[in-house]
Amino acid sequence: MQLYLAVSPDKLRPAARFTDRLAHVAYRIGPEGRLTRRNLLVSTRGGMMVLGDQGCGPVRDSAALCRDVWRECGARGYSGVLADFESPPSPDRTGFLSDLGRVLSRNNRRLFVPEPYGQAVDHAVVLICTALSGGVLRQRLEEAQSRFGRRLALDLQRLRMDFPLPCPGGEGRPLPVGELDSLMEREQPSVFYSSDLCAKYFTYTREGESHFVLFDDAATLRRKLQAGQSLGIETAFLMYPEAEDLLPALFQPRRR
Repeated sequence: MQLYLAVSPDKLRPAARFTDRLAHVAYRIGPEGRLTRRNLLVSTRGGMMVLGDQGCGPVRDSAALCRDVWRECGARGYSGVLADFESPPSPDRTGFLSDLGRVLSRNNRRLFVPEPYGQAVDHAVVLICTALSGGVLRQRLEEAQSRFGRRLALDLQRLRMDFPLPCPGGEGRPLPVGELDSLMEREQPSVFYSSDLCAKYFTYTREGESHFVLFDDAATLRRKLQAGQSLGIETAFLMYPEAEDLLPALFQPRRR
């Protein structure tokens, strides 16, 4: 399994202590629909491009944007592009990703797209989020394989959620790292492992209200990687900020 660490330019140096499989969160589609780059060192080479669409206007010239991306991949030696698109699929974005997927595929590079784009973009690997609050992770991955075939990768989002009980809407509150640590220190809970979710959990009571907390640590993230690998999934992505404290347990520090 190839595990890429998605990292912004300001965190590049500490992230590079752990792996050279870096996905550079330094690119987005600009307001005019062309590629923009921020704060990336000229010397940066290898890894993968992460391309965001936050705040971008319509992609009016897909061919020009594809050329921008392809030139940058060639100049930097990137092995592919991860499309970190937060907007719902639209004709201009779907058309661009379809064009880009064909360009990259012809040149032995890969495009990774969010799941909502998976059906519409043929020449792309589809990202499946592993942070589940219900169901069975393996079944989720098998169902994704039935839809998309073997062109899957794991979006290894770190799970840290606090759910009030009962929770009919199924929506929990995200817990920052420090808050989760403080909560566990204060409550000293008994922690259990869910083999269905590949996550750990505990319960506690505050002011008469019961809570259910789901969270990932290094061990559960490794279990999720193993679940994907057992189904033939070859690539996963992890965000540096949300897993910074776990990196020594997930990667062997690189020797200099």
